[in-house]
This record gives sequence, C-alpha cells and structure tokens, in this order.
Amino acid sequence: VQLQASGGGLVQAGGSLRLSCVASRRTGNNNGMGWFRQAPGKEREFVSAISWNGASTLYADSVKGRFTISRDNAKNTVYLQLNSLKPEDTAIYYCAAGRGALGSRNSYEYRYWGQGTLVTVSS
Repeated sequence: VQLQASGGGLVQAGGSLRLSCVASRRTGNNNGMGWFRQAPGKEREFVSAISWNGASTLYADSVKGRFTISRDNAKNTVYLQLNSLKPEDTAIYYCAAGRGALGSRNSYEYRYWGQGTLVTVSS
C-alpha cells in the first residue's frame, strides 16, 4: 500500500490549508488512518486519527478545535483541514494507515506511512 500526502505549502499565521492522503488501494478503507507531524529538531508527534468509517476521531490537544480530520472511502482519501494555523504548526505532516479499524495516538500502531508534505506557517 502506498500513501501519497499532498496539500502542504506556505501560509501566514491564521490561515488555512487542507491536506490530502490518497491510498493506492482500498486497504485503508478498513483501517484507521492518522496524521503525524515532525518539526525541525523535534520528534514526530501525533496530530489526529480517524476510524475506518469516520465515526470516531482523535486529536492532539495542541490542534483540537483548529484541525478537522475526515475521510472519503469512495476516493480512498483522508483529509486534514488545518485552520487558524500558528507558526508552531510548521512541520512535515505524514499520513499513516493503521493496523486496526480504529485510529490511534501511537505511531507503532500504524503499518504504512506516506512520504510527508511540508507545512510552513509564517508569523
């Protein structure tokens, strides 16, 4: 399974972006999906996750109320809407396909990873 993340870019603080993650086949439709990010010089951290049917979502406290995760299984795609962006949101954002049906905050519970898309927020 290949995951292709896109939608990153340069945006001013307070702006918005929508990230997309397309899976190469329908495997992801039965699995939870997640977004993680890694800022320069920092460890990768959990951002958000969604269950296989979209009924359950998880968010890191730092993005709750600003980011929204969703999925369209007909398109094998997971989205992450980023609103009210802050400079500290600057990072490479990675999507991942989980081993189970529910999303998780733990990176070891993800089997496949995309290549990442860079989000840069200027102040």
